[in-house]
Amino acid sequence: MSSADYDRDEKRKESIEKETETDGAVHVSASEVDTGAALVYGEHGALDAAEALRVRKKIDYHILPLMCNKTTLGSSAILGIRPATHLTTNQCIIRLGTIFYLSYLAFEFPQNLALQRFPVAKWMSINIFVWAVALCSHAACKNFGGLFAARLVLGMCEGSITAGFMIVSSMFYTRTEQTLRVGYWCSSLPHFILLSLIDSFCFYSPSPHERHRRIKAQIITGFVSFGTLHIKSSNFEPWQWLMIITGILTLITSLAFWFFFPDSPTNAWFLTPEERAVAVMRLKVNQTGVENKHFKKEQMMEALLDPKTWLFALFSALDNVPNSLTNQRQIIVSSFGFTTFQTTLLGCVDGIVEIVTIWTGVIIAARTDSRAWVAFIYFIPNILGTILVNVLPWSDKVGLLFSVWITGVGTTGFVLSLSWVSSVTAGHTKRVTTNAIMLGAYCVGNAAGPFMWQAQYKPRNHVPWTVIGICYACCMLLLVVIRWMLVAENKRRDAEPLSEDPYDEVYVERPASDGSGKMEKVKVDKEFLDLTDRQNRDFRYVY
Repeated sequence: MSSADYDRDEKRKESIEKETETDGAVHVSASEVDTGAALVYGEHGALDAAEALRVRKKIDYHILPLMCNKTTLGSSAILGIRPATHLTTNQCIIRLGTIFYLSYLAFEFPQNLALQRFPVAKWMSINIFVWAVALCSHAACKNFGGLFAARLVLGMCEGSITAGFMIVSSMFYTRTEQTLRVGYWCSSLPHFILLSLIDSFCFYSPSPHERHRRIKAQIITGFVSFGTLHIKSSNFEPWQWLMIITGILTLITSLAFWFFFPDSPTNAWFLTPEERAVAVMRLKVNQTGVENKHFKKEQMMEALLDPKTWLFALFSALDNVPNSLTNQRQIIVSSFGFTTFQTTLLGCVDGIVEIVTIWTGVIIAARTDSRAWVAFIYFIPNILGTILVNVLPWSDKVGLLFSVWITGVGTTGFVLSLSWVSSVTAGHTKRVTTNAIMLGAYCVGNAAGPFMWQAQYKPRNHVPWTVIGICYACCMLLLVVIRWMLVAENKRRDAEPLSEDPYDEVYVERPASDGSGKMEKVKVDKEFLDLTDRQNRDFRYVY
C-alpha cells in the first residue's frame, strides 16, 4: 500500500468506532480493543527478560504436549478395510478422500467464526469428541455408505483443529517463536514425544489425513498397525481394532483439551495474574495483540482484498495436491513388492524423515529469520524424488522406496507457511478469515489430488508423479513472489514520511482502580487495538 493509499484509508478511523475530543484524544469501546489490553493498561515498564523466558517455558510445558495428532486411513487400507467393506479402488481412494476435504471446506469458515466467538479450547474439545465418536464408528461400517457418512463428520470437525492451533500459537508466542512452535506441534519433536504420550495420549487426537500432521503419526501408527495385525478375534478385523483403539485415545484427548488446554493467555489456568500480564506483554513485538471476540466486517473485507491472502491460498492448494500421497504411500510401497508386514513397518520411516526435516527446517528458519528461502530449499528433495520415481527401473525397489521417502522433506514448506501467514496477518477477524481461506485452499488441493491416481496409470503412475513435481515447482516460485512482495512493502513503509498517527493516543474507560465507582480513562497501546497489518503502519512483515 502506498503512502497515498494510506492517507485515503478512512476505514482506519471507522474500524474501532472512536470519538475524538478537542484535546486530540481518541476514545474507543472496550469491546473493540484486544482482550489482552485489560491486563496491561498503563504497563509501560521494561519487560524482564528472565521472567518472560520463565513464563514462555511454562506455556510450552502446558500447551505443546496437547498440540499433536495422528493418521489412520492409509494404515486401515493396508490392514484390510477395502475387502471388508466391499470397496472398489475408486471408492476408497477418490470418493472417501474427496468427501473428507469437501466437508472440511464447507465447514472451514463457520469453524473459524466459532473459534473467534467461543472459547478456543472448549470449541476444539467438542470437535475432537465428535471426531472420536466418528472414528470409532468406522469399525461398524459395512459398506461405502457408512464410511461416507463417517468421513463427512470427520471433515466437519477437522476444520477447527489446524485453525485453532494456528490461533493459539499466535496468541501465546512471538513471531519467531511461532515458527518453532508450529514446527513442534506439526512434528512432535523427540523431546516432546514421551511427555505428550504420558500427559494426553496426544498422538491420537484428530486427523487421519494431513501430511504435515501425519509426521509423528507414521512412527506411532506404524507400530500400532503392526500390533493390530497380530490381534486374533472372530468378530473384529485388524483395521477395526485400529479404529477403535485410536478412537478411544482421541476421546481421552478431547477430555484433556476440555480440562487442561487454555483458551487464551488472559485466562490460562496455569498462569498467575502477574504471569498472564507478562505473557501478554511478550506479544507487543508482534503488533498483533492476543484476540478480539468482536467480528469486524471491514477486517474480513480487507483479508479478501489483500493479494498476499490469495498467494498463500494458491500455495496451500498446490502444495496439498501431492498430499494425496498420504493415503497412497503404503499402497505404492506395497506395489514395489514388499509384504504387508514390511510395508506397515516401512511406513515408520516416513515419519522419521519428516520429523528430522521439519525439526531442522524450523530451527534454521527461526535462527536466520528466513522462512521463504528455507522452505524453498527444502522443496528441492521433493523435486528430485518425483524425478527418480519416474526414471528409476521398476526392479530397483530400494531406489524407488528412497525416492518416495525424500518427497516428505518438503513438508517443512507447508509447516513454515502456517506460522508465516499468521505472522504477517494482524487483526483478529482478518487473521481468522485468512486462516479460513488458506485452509479452504488446502481442502481444494487435497480434494483434487486423489483424482490423479487412476487405474490406467498403474503401476508406474507417471502422470500423478509428474503433476506432483509441477506442483512443487510452482510452490517454490510462489515462495519467492510472496517474499518479494513483503520485502517491497516493508521498504515502502520505511520510506514513508513521519506523520501524526491517529492510533497513538487511544483511550478506553474503565471503573477506577480505587474502588470509588467512578470511571477513569486509560491509554491503550497501539499493539492492543486489534489493528490490521495494513492499518498499523508500524507493522513490519517477516519473510
